[in-house]
Amino acid sequence: MEAKSKSEMKLFFRWPFFAGIVFVPAVLIAFLNLEQIWGFVALGFVLVYYLTLVLVYLILRNRIERRLVRYGESFAAAEGRLVREIDIPAAFTDGEGMIYWQNNAFRKTFSTEGRLESSLFKLFPNIETFNPETEEIYHVQFNDRQYRLEADRVPDNMVAEFEALTDRKDVSLYLIYLEDETDLLYYKQTLSEEKAVMALVYFDNYEEVMSDIEDVRRSLLSAMLERVLNKSFAGVRAVIRKLEKDRFFVVMKQESLWRLEEQKFPLLEEVKNLNIGNDMPITISIGIGLGGESFERNYEYARAAIDMALGRGGDQAVIKSPTEVRYFGGKMKSTERNTRVKARTKAHALRELIEAYDRVMIMGHPISDLDCIGAAVGIYRAARFSGKKAHIVLGDVSTSVKPLLATFTGNADYEEDLFIKPEEARQVTGKDTLLVVVDTNRPSYTVCPELLTMAPSVVVIDHHRQGRETIENAELSYVEPFASSASEMAAEVVQYYDDAIKLKPVEADAVFAGIVMDTNNFEDKAGVRTFEAAAYLRRCGADVTRVRKLFRDSMQDYKLRAETVSRAETFGDGYIISICPSIEGNPNQTVVAAQAANELLEIRGIKASFVLTDYEGKIFLSARSIDEVNVQVMMEKLGGGGHLSVAGAQFTGITMEEAVERLKAVIEEES
Repeated sequence: MEAKSKSEMKLFFRWPFFAGIVFVPAVLIAFLNLEQIWGFVALGFVLVYYLTLVLVYLILRNRIERRLVRYGESFAAAEGRLVREIDIPAAFTDGEGMIYWQNNAFRKTFSTEGRLESSLFKLFPNIETFNPETEEIYHVQFNDRQYRLEADRVPDNMVAEFEALTDRKDVSLYLIYLEDETDLLYYKQTLSEEKAVMALVYFDNYEEVMSDIEDVRRSLLSAMLERVLNKSFAGVRAVIRKLEKDRFFVVMKQESLWRLEEQKFPLLEEVKNLNIGNDMPITISIGIGLGGESFERNYEYARAAIDMALGRGGDQAVIKSPTEVRYFGGKMKSTERNTRVKARTKAHALRELIEAYDRVMIMGHPISDLDCIGAAVGIYRAARFSGKKAHIVLGDVSTSVKPLLATFTGNADYEEDLFIKPEEARQVTGKDTLLVVVDTNRPSYTVCPELLTMAPSVVVIDHHRQGRETIENAELSYVEPFASSASEMAAEVVQYYDDAIKLKPVEADAVFAGIVMDTNNFEDKAGVRTFEAAAYLRRCGADVTRVRKLFRDSMQDYKLRAETVSRAETFGDGYIISICPSIEGNPNQTVVAAQAANELLEIRGIKASFVLTDYEGKIFLSARSIDEVNVQVMMEKLGGGGHLSVAGAQFTGITMEEAVERLKAVIEEES
């Protein structure tokens, strides 16, 4: 290193001598082209130039070198003193975290009872690995203070000197420096806690409950409800204001929201427990918005959150931010509304849309079931009543659905292209096509998602609770979580579509079969309107015996279901899990799994049942419960969804054992 510096110094002093060579051609030109006297003048100038350079070099070289050396030494000393005395703790370490040198600030800050640790791992126990080559930033703690640790590689020339002093070879040397970020983190935490959060609180069934009790008790119940709300939010230092008799606006700090999340919103249960003679428990929905760049944006998030809570059946809190949506509660079954005003309004709106287009395309979800097909058939009849060309898009179907499809295939009353494949649907869908989606409100769970962008107008008719993924920009959305099935909703729409419309017997059978399937033969989620829809279908010619025959299983499926039930094992407190065996060539595995999940609920003490099956490279999970467990929330954490008591999920790219472990983790989290 020293030899190289001297060589550079000599070259610096000698460059004027080399530059003087350019004068030689000038002297020759003067002798050859000018008078001789000018040649001697030029030669004399060159001689004087070189003589002057020699004198300057001999006289000033040593003086300049000494000054440069003194400057270098003073600069190095100042540089070293700066590193030693700077207020930022700094040290030299190797790639294994060993400390070889520390500056004064490092010694003062990280000395323990007068001694210094020789390793970063001993000094900062929360560092598990140290790999400075990745340029990772480490956050360490020492004596209740938080530090930000960064490392820079030391140049090779300094490493060579270090190796010469320590006799170590091939060592990587790093300069680490630490910045105290305790105060910064404190203020960031404080700022985060102080952020404003907007919330909307709605009573789900205020009118129904009030109409169910005596007049003298209504004012008392209303006062008690407001008292519970005020007390609950006052406990977290929130401000609540009444907008309408059943709607409230709340402003709170984010710290208050964290406390409510930790407690899982006890207000949901407190309101349901109020009873002064009302037969129906009252429930509330809470929509919370946060994380927006303004108060206005947080309010928009709160509005979206309350819409999601109501769309999912109420009795829950939904928290919406720019990046995620979280759900709490939802343990009560959706309250059925006896009024049919909404159904009539939606039916009239659907008729206006159908009559505005030349073609109607109806599609549901993949592996269409009886409810999906029944709802599609009902909408088909409405479209045909308006004189429009209509198609039902079908992908793969289970064997249990094929007997129903056979009643339409070859029937002279129906076109050959009544049921079409997704490929055909993409070819005929255009600007003159109205798309109606039934029995699902998730775009990724439709049989042909491309149609959602190809059709100029989309209608959604579904009974599943809405999740974070929904069909956006639907011109008409009719989503009722309290409905038993999409077929029930389709039956109501047909009734109000026109007084002269009437389903044919085979169509009534299809819609009736959809209701029977989703209500488990009217044992689950069957309300007043469910039976009214069934009565209407009976008047249209639906035959219970014909429908019952549609539900008969093959001997193979019956044995498979029995084997699935026999494999079941309990888990935790009141949960049961089973695996439906995979049989190559059997398209009914998912149906059998769902049937087995229903049967497992008949066991005393079981709160929820879960059955998994491997079909065509995917693992399908069917979840069922009665009233104590919300399986929809569980399935949403696994990427699925559904209803409070009927839900499901799908897994890809994992084994059955891994799927079971994920399910168990969610059960433990929710228990």
